[in-house]
Amino acid sequence: MTDIKHKKENVKTHLKDLRQNLKKMHLQVTEELILPKPDDVKDLMDKMDKLLKLIESK
Repeated sequence: MTDIKHKKENVKTHLKDLRQNLKKMHLQVTEELILPKPDDVKDLMDKMDKLLKLIESK
């Protein structure tokens, strides 16, 4: 697999993971009226930072 294809797959994987976590958080807030734990929010922010670094790297 070429480097570009590998990066593309990594980005897709990261995005799917982030989307799943955000959907779960959204359901908790809207349906269960439970606010996310600060650590969970921080974890998602860290994942988003990693994704951004991956996208920006050449």
